[in-house]
Amino acid sequence: MDDADPLLIALADPARWRLVRLLAERPRPVGVLAQLAEARQPQTTKHLQTLERAGIVTSQRSGQRRVYALRSGPLRELAAALGRLADTADRQGGSRETYDRYGLSLASERRAAEGPGWADERSFRFHRSLAGDPVAVWRHLTETALLAHWWTPDDLRVSDLVFEARPGGHIALEYRDMEDTGSTGDAGGAGDAGGAGDSEGPGGSGSSGESGSSDPVVGRGDGVVDVARPGERLAYRLSPRLPDGGAAFTAHVDFGLRPTDTGTDLDVHYLIADSTVESADFVAGIEIGFGQCLDKLATALDATHDTSLDATRPSARTEGKQVQP
Repeated sequence: MDDADPLLIALADPARWRLVRLLAERPRPVGVLAQLAEARQPQTTKHLQTLERAGIVTSQRSGQRRVYALRSGPLRELAAALGRLADTADRQGGSRETYDRYGLSLASERRAAEGPGWADERSFRFHRSLAGDPVAVWRHLTETALLAHWWTPDDLRVSDLVFEARPGGHIALEYRDMEDTGSTGDAGGAGDAGGAGDSEGPGGSGSSGESGSSDPVVGRGDGVVDVARPGERLAYRLSPRLPDGGAAFTAHVDFGLRPTDTGTDLDVHYLIADSTVESADFVAGIEIGFGQCLDKLATALDATHDTSLDATRPSARTEGKQVQP
């Protein structure tokens, strides 16, 4: 069903819905429908005409009466369309499942946040086996243009980014809703590198709070690089910012890279320090959001790896033939 609006508008009125229910039982004339619906006949006639224009009912004159009957086809099409919407929302591993998981985590963390330091020493560990050698993985961890494609969970996007890939280097991150198409700055600032950072996944819940502000930026974070050994180890501290500008907590994130026969094993240790009561919303999203970020990193490296393989394969015209020097 391409456009369900006329049907939904026609069915939304309680009086018309009552008429549809009566006609589902059997075809009936206008006068009888008005009596059963306890309504005046002129009003009933207008409602029936609206339903007929929407294709929900049909009518024919029989002597002095006009008899209306329900058309089941449009209702079945509408029911099927609504069923498909429900199936999309309920699909396993979909956005609604993630929303519900975050809601459960959010309630739990809010109950636990009784005072400053409530989440200190909480740690998370992540592992991904990635395509590409450690050099390629390091580039995705430390080059802004590559980092911006994976450094936020599925529903967010990087709108501004600074990452100086050296010990003591500055990190700054700003992100917006994925579907926010408003004007933004380039995802890249003073630095020419990126890290693996902080949002709903790397550093928090992906929300800077319900402040009622019209600011399209939904989150910010900043920090400093502690260790940068290309192809081996990246470690940094990063703090998501609360609406008032204060730090929600400090994330100590340590990436270890190890070459394998098929690519690179990436191990990440994520440790929370300096947690505030207000950080509960951020902490609730770390496991889900950071996992989504790493999944996006794996997908990006898979695509790069596949492209490299395609470039090295012989073309259809040269495969199996000797190429003249």
